Amino acid sequence: MNRYHLVHITEFRYDGPVSESYNEVRLRPIHDERQSCLSFRVVTNPVSRGTAYKDFYGNWVHQFNILPEHRHLRIESEAVVLTHDVSSAASDGLHLDRVRQLRSQLLEDHFDFVAPSEYVPHLPQLSEFAQAAEDASDGSIGGFARAASQLIHERFSYVKGATHVHSSIADSLSLGMGVCQDFAHLLLGVVRLQGIPARYVSGYLVPGLADSTESKQEEVIGGQASHAWVEVFSGNGEWLPFDPTLGKPVGLRHVRIAYGRDYGDVAPVRGVYRGHAGQRLSVDVRVRPVLDDDGHEQMSKDTAVPQPQQPTSPRPHQQAQQQQ
Repeated sequence: MNRYHLVHITEFRYDGPVSESYNEVRLRPIHDERQSCLSFRVVTNPVSRGTAYKDFYGNWVHQFNILPEHRHLRIESEAVVLTHDVSSAASDGLHLDRVRQLRSQLLEDHFDFVAPSEYVPHLPQLSEFAQAAEDASDGSIGGFARAASQLIHERFSYVKGATHVHSSIADSLSLGMGVCQDFAHLLLGVVRLQGIPARYVSGYLVPGLADSTESKQEEVIGGQASHAWVEVFSGNGEWLPFDPTLGKPVGLRHVRIAYGRDYGDVAPVRGVYRGHAGQRLSVDVRVRPVLDDDGHEQMSKDTAVPQPQQPTSPRPHQQAQQQQ
């Protein structure tokens, strides 16, 4: 089924009392013609009153402040999302020769998604990937991006902990490994080097059947729950999705949360607090179908509440708070 129940829990535990914690989260799923956010809520402990707005890229941002002293902060978001089976793109977009002719116009119209960014600098090492992808493609934007995505999938190893939340593509290139955040950044770098607009997508990947070969493979390469991929502008008004981590087409199990130039624009949780206490961060994400194959409601049986876990270091898709 393509109706999903999402729960994302972030917990901060401090070594001592802290105060004046100011936070913002990007956790509400996108609502458009490709997916519907049927419900969403975010609650905190300690309790706070929040505000919400849309940022420059159209992502929902929820802000809240915890002013009194506290030693623990829990942020829990819950959503129900329906993904739609829309028709695939009519074509793979413009030919690369046409892209070169329109390079200045594309840069002007989509500057943020072409220009280098903090996580995605334009590095000379990417030229070899770009040339190999062009040689392996049919010469269209979609064909080029697909070939580049496959090259990254084949040449780089998924290794948890190989990089950190602030790693740029230079780290992945030198190590030959990374996580989905890194592979999305690499694909952005290769595509943008050709003057093609491309944007970072943060979201979730709903697990496949637990006993399926595909699900087991996704678990090994980090395709479970929090995820990241790329959308490339076709030149014809459409954005074409590619997942270099899985090396497979983006489908109904990909749930989009936010768009940006890179991870820095879409971090799920970021904030600051006043105090000298250290912090421990734990994150748990549960993504499950709301209905089973027979159409029966599952939320009453599996509410996706995370099991207790020990605090861990920040994951590649989570950002710790900053001290003021």
